[in-house]
This record gives sequence, C-alpha cells and structure tokens, in this order.
Amino acid sequence: MMAEYLLMFRGGDEKRKKLSPNEIQEHMQKWFDWVDSMRDRKIYQGGDPLEGGGKTVKPDMTVTDGPFTESKELIGGYIVIEVGSEEEAVGEAKNCPVLSIDGTVEVRTIADIDRH
Repeated sequence: MMAEYLLMFRGGDEKRKKLSPNEIQEHMQKWFDWVDSMRDRKIYQGGDPLEGGGKTVKPDMTVTDGPFTESKELIGGYIVIEVGSEEEAVGEAKNCPVLSIDGTVEVRTIADIDRH
C-alpha cells in the first residue's frame, strides 16, 4: 500500500554560503536531478523551498517576526513523495543534496485521515 511522506530539509546554510557561484550552480543541478528522478518514477507529489523570515502566531494571538531559532533548525523546504514504506522514503531522503552541505532531512508519514 502506498503512503505519502513529507521530507523536510533543515540546515546547510553555513556551508552553502561558502560555495562559489559554480559550486552553487552544481549544487542546484543536483537538486533538479534528484527531483526529476522522483518525477520520472511518479513518486514526487510536490514541494518547494521556503523563504527566510515569516511570522509566528502565538496562543495569545500575538504575531511576531520569525522564526528566530538557530539556522540549523530552520526548515528550508519540503517535498511530498508517495512510496510503499517508510524505508523507501528514507532511501529517497538519503539521496537529498542538502546532506552534502551538512543539512538534514526529516522523514515524516503524512496521516491518512478521513476528511468526510
């Protein structure tokens, strides 16, 4: 049975800042190739990089600029894939280019709930 998994990308910002323009271009090509591979196999469901900044809404309804956590904790983007198991999702995550710049990939199962 197929299930959807969220791959969240964290960190890598410090090492990415030190890359030359050519290295940045090569790194981005690795991302394009990785995503294209998942599209070709029809497991890619969607995803996007995230801009920095944003807002945080707190329980008392105050809104602040942020998030302001250590850069290694910020989520830089996400991809949703559909595969047969968590092990397959982890296998896909192991090919993520963020790992080459000291980032991490969090793999989470998307809950299958009845919305009706």
